[in-house]
Amino acid sequence: MARRRRAERRVVLPDPKYNSELVARVINYVMLAGKKSTAEKIIYGAMGRIEEKAAQDPLGVLIKAIDNIKPRVEVKSRRVGGATYQVPVEISPRRQLALALRWLVQYSSARRGMPMEQAIALELQDAFNNQGVCIKKREDTHKMAQANKAFAHYAW
Repeated sequence: MARRRRAERRVVLPDPKYNSELVARVINYVMLAGKKSTAEKIIYGAMGRIEEKAAQDPLGVLIKAIDNIKPRVEVKSRRVGGATYQVPVEISPRRQLALALRWLVQYSSARRGMPMEQAIALELQDAFNNQGVCIKKREDTHKMAQANKAFAHYAW
């Protein structure tokens, strides 16, 4: 944590093809070692695959899939009197998006035996249909928060 001042939030410029800030954020999450053009090829390729397979607007599919992945609550560890409790807390919209994009990229790259472009397209289609590994992760997070609802009064 910075001692001097709060970190300034950078403005993410919309991507050139879809003119969407969300697509630009997804590209930035996929990017490794500063290779933005490679990340753009992966995301635009995945969007193209979605357009071919689903015959729907790929931007609409992306937005709906990300909304389905976003968790609403999570648990945070709070130490009270020598005991550590998992306290459920609501998540800010900024963190919801960050977690959703992180999970999307993490579980897409975990799909072995296929190019990243195809893996992201399949994961987005699964999330759009409310199934897949990302949705399971969100459900597990919500179940954990529900199970620890008794400790909600420790949230501050």
